[in-house]
Amino acid sequence: MARRGHRPSTGTSNRPRLWGRHPVTAALANPNRTVRKLWMTREAAAALEIPPVIPVTYADVADLGRLVPSDAPHQGVVAEVEPLEEIWLADLLDEGRDDRRPLVVLDQVTDPHNVGAILRSAAAFDALGIVTQDRHAPPESGTVARAASGALETVPWVRVVNLARALDEIAEAGFWRIGLTGHAPATLAETMGSQRICIVLGAEGEGMRQNTEAHCDELAKLPISPKVESLNVSNAAAIALYAVAARS
Repeated sequence: MARRGHRPSTGTSNRPRLWGRHPVTAALANPNRTVRKLWMTREAAAALEIPPVIPVTYADVADLGRLVPSDAPHQGVVAEVEPLEEIWLADLLDEGRDDRRPLVVLDQVTDPHNVGAILRSAAAFDALGIVTQDRHAPPESGTVARAASGALETVPWVRVVNLARALDEIAEAGFWRIGLTGHAPATLAETMGSQRICIVLGAEGEGMRQNTEAHCDELAKLPISPKVESLNVSNAAAIALYAVAARS
């Protein structure tokens, strides 16, 4: 049966490695995540509940350090996992049709630390999910998972091929698309109203592309001091999501 709406990307067949107790514990608790193997110190293993079907290799701290990027804080735990199943945008929008949870769209935000931090804020403020363009967003990785502090396993992440078409579909679902940019005349608070909100953010430095701005209903800025030119995109996302959650 053909699926309707904007298709997800084809994803990746590579198995990510996650590290750190919080990301790995969240992966083990996620029924939609397949954990293929674990490398652990015996001390770390004693603190975790590990399903008997998952093979475990015990190793010392130095050996674990060779399985992950240099200086990665693995805390004695490394996991090899299957990527999460791709999500259709139409399915995510259908899931949120009866509530007012915000949606976050990222336009070419490529830094895995930023995407992970945005996933963490999305979880904190109960966002419906995040949407990225597949070719200009990081893959699932230990770096994303570490920055997300478990939220990679709980916040839906939709990867799309064409962001402009995805924004059209989001509008058809009843979202008011607000693009955050420093050159906007009005603040986010002045543009929100009572609609369902989709926050659109661009990459640091370049900001949103012109075509992405054209697919927003309004542009808005955060009321930051002139002492600072701009905010890190993950900080801007957290402030915007708080503003949406706190509106009366």
